[in-house]
Amino acid sequence: MKLSCQKLKQSLKNAFWGLKIALGQHSFLLMILITLLVLFLAWFLKISFLEWLIVILLIGLILSLEVFNTVLEKLLDFIEPNHSPRVKEIKDLIAAAVLVICLISLVLGLIIFLPKLIALF
Repeated sequence: MKLSCQKLKQSLKNAFWGLKIALGQHSFLLMILITLLVLFLAWFLKISFLEWLIVILLIGLILSLEVFNTVLEKLLDFIEPNHSPRVKEIKDLIAAAVLVICLISLVLGLIIFLPKLIALF
């Protein structure tokens, strides 16, 4: 399959447009704010290379899942504008998926950051 520069350019344009839409979502902006705080803390505490990999991977997972959550909510609102109980259940499930990865990230964050924070005091 031949990849043209024009198709690649259009794909990137679409992806950045999608990112702009995501940045308009309150929950995504909250995750970005938390991300900036975590990155500052990681830099300040001089975490190891492996710890950086874990932190960056978790941030990517959370932000990607948050975008997927937004996509699914918009799709469901388009398909079923009356908000049936089944639609609510689906939305609750994807929200639960975001919550699960956030809780896992919190636990791993505590494992990485807490000993370093305690050592400061």
